[in-house]
Amino acid sequence: MKIEHIRQRLRASGAKPGHEALVLRNWTRALPLDFGRSRPEDFFPLELRRALPALADELGGLARLRSEHPGMDGTRLLLDLADGQAVESVLLPKGGLCVSTQVGCAVGCTFCMTGRDGLLRQLGAAEIVAQVALARTRQPVRKVVFMGMGEPAHNLDNVLEAIELLGTLGDIGHKNLVFSTVGDRRVFERLPQCAVKPALALSLHTTDAALRARLLPRAPRIDPAELVALADGYARATGYPIQYQWTLLEGVNDTDAEVDGIVRLLAGKYAVMNLIPYNETDGAGYRRPGRERAEAMSLALHRRGILTKLRQSAGQDVEGGCGQLRARTLARQPRPATAG
Repeated sequence: MKIEHIRQRLRASGAKPGHEALVLRNWTRALPLDFGRSRPEDFFPLELRRALPALADELGGLARLRSEHPGMDGTRLLLDLADGQAVESVLLPKGGLCVSTQVGCAVGCTFCMTGRDGLLRQLGAAEIVAQVALARTRQPVRKVVFMGMGEPAHNLDNVLEAIELLGTLGDIGHKNLVFSTVGDRRVFERLPQCAVKPALALSLHTTDAALRARLLPRAPRIDPAELVALADGYARATGYPIQYQWTLLEGVNDTDAEVDGIVRLLAGKYAVMNLIPYNETDGAGYRRPGRERAEAMSLALHRRGILTKLRQSAGQDVEGGCGQLRARTLARQPRPATAG
């Protein structure tokens, strides 16, 4: 469901622009949609008041909580969608929320659980916003990062529609809406044109183009140097530094050569490098580097002028890295019987 479809239904029930804005505002902020006793000055038409309970039920059914998994760095939520598919959201500390934009993913990063089954379907803009509405019933949400299941650039229209609503009626600051991508030229074309311009996180993972092609087999073939140049242009235009994401894989991209490459690409750029030790998954064939090696790489970058943060891999204590909760749930479900 698109946000525009909700707007059209409201208008068909007699909503004026003010009514429409109030309904969408209350939904995104997890406030009641029952205007049956609205104040006289609200002037909600009778037809609209009668239509709202059914609409509220439908919006509430876009994303329902299946299970909750508290961890040291946040709480993972496994959510059921109306068609029976499932996605993950994460309640982060300090009012943050990580949301999914697709069921599955087509990029096929070799170290990521989400993409193992490929892309199953896109999430509609309303399904993306519904994750925020549900999260706000559990904690305040002041920042939304589009870093869950899926590649936002492959669902660009729906993601940008959700961002526009959250950045206006959803009461989230534009720099606190973080669009995460492996890199796609359409992102750098579209985002500067948006009224709500989100911050940008770029999953780089290596400065070696050939290695990147192996790690991210179905990502657009854009040389890392060109990606950084495109991202830096957006950073300068918006005033938000680019958050570079780097999943640390032992013996793969934690080398001194990669440190040199990062310095070469990011020196003088408006950027933050986030080093994230790998969250190990069965069968992927990668290992997380030791803490000593990760700290040494972070320190080496700092000493050479690159603002670097060594992050904790989310969900290690509950095996809840992106896609793992959904994969474990599907694995436990009984398989349909086959003939013969």
